[in-house]
Amino acid sequence: MSPSDRIPDFARLRVAVAGDLIADHYVVTEPRGLSREAPVMVLRHAREQVVAGGAANVARNLRALGARTQILGAVGRDARGREILQILADEQVDASGLVTVPGWSTPTKTRILAAEPRRSLHQVLRIDREPAAPVGEMIRRSLAERVRQLAGEVDALVISDYEYGVVDEFLAEAALEVAAAGAAVVLDPRADIEHYRGLTALTPNVGELARFTGESAEALEDPRLLRERAGDLLERIRCRWLLVTRGNLGMALFGEGLPAHGVAIDASGAGTVTDVSGAGDTAAAVFALALAAGEGGVSAMQLANAASGVVVMENGAAVCTPGQLRSALPLSPAPGRLEQVGIG
Repeated sequence: MSPSDRIPDFARLRVAVAGDLIADHYVVTEPRGLSREAPVMVLRHAREQVVAGGAANVARNLRALGARTQILGAVGRDARGREILQILADEQVDASGLVTVPGWSTPTKTRILAAEPRRSLHQVLRIDREPAAPVGEMIRRSLAERVRQLAGEVDALVISDYEYGVVDEFLAEAALEVAAAGAAVVLDPRADIEHYRGLTALTPNVGELARFTGESAEALEDPRLLRERAGDLLERIRCRWLLVTRGNLGMALFGEGLPAHGVAIDASGAGTVTDVSGAGDTAAAVFALALAAGEGGVSAMQLANAASGVVVMENGAAVCTPGQLRSALPLSPAPGRLEQVGIG
């Protein structure tokens, strides 16, 4: 079967996302020169845009590939929360599972981008606006109960953790029930993994794997050490697969049906990387969708890798459509032994 024929029928799948929603706020500017007030660059405002990020970006990617998608989580009763709700409505994501919380601030990441006219934009500063505390326990318990009700009703569930408090032990218990009912349940982890033993898969990046295993991210560039620490984490969490995203080194997969040394793939894409923000969201979304569609772990990794190669070519948290994925697959390298890929 040729690569262009290997796109599963995602439109038949029912999927859900639960986790932390983020407003990605982009401010595009043009440099004007140095300030006379202080040794800093003066930037002229050109335009700005808000994109639905975090768990909302996972949902956008799922929906862009045709899956029937719903999202569960919380936003503030503020301007950024309203913007996220409008984006999800425009992109036909079912947001009926979202709770709007009075007095709570929607997490917002403001990225200042700068470039001369007709040149590529570069991020020069990021400002994070974060809620003072996680949403209350009653809300988190209510969200977990809504996730529990998805058992037997969805083909896949993606848990998106950005450490804003929604991903907790209550959600973990519910997610495990959804997995027990037969859904592919994938955790894109940031902090809480101990409560999630027995899920289908985890999709940490190298920095997160380092955090979970007590190594440095630099040390995990060594394939041997990466293999050992991935094995340690698999033993601890007992998920079926562990997909490690490695940035410009591609991805590595460990777990069920695979050799102990793992299987890896070089980063996909034929152009220059523009913006890596949101690439992990895309990888988790496509990996979960592919597993739910009946693909094996290696095939699911290749699809996730190809989709990630699409979104990093665009500014902001982007999505990958079926057409883009079909075009990108022939450019995605073949998987191989971990020691033989991701070099240079």
